Amino acid sequence: MATCDVCGNDYDKAFDVVVADQRHTFDSFECAIQLLAPTCQHCGCKIIGHGAEVAGRMYCCAHCAHAADASDQLVDRVDDA
Repeated sequence: MATCDVCGNDYDKAFDVVVADQRHTFDSFECAIQLLAPTCQHCGCKIIGHGAEVAGRMYCCAHCAHAADASDQLVDRVDDA
């Protein structure tokens, strides 16, 4: 069995995630999100979707970027078709 890096649970269905050449072991997606997901610079929630990035700051949504006076700087990374 493997031990979760976040909660310490010893679990037979644990899984590993490798990020930037660092291996992490988790017993649930909840623990993986807690450790790896970025935090919204405005409301503090964990960003589990695409989020929005402005000048290196992460926001969970356009509303939070707007509330932080950053919405005019939002850039979508989708290429124009």
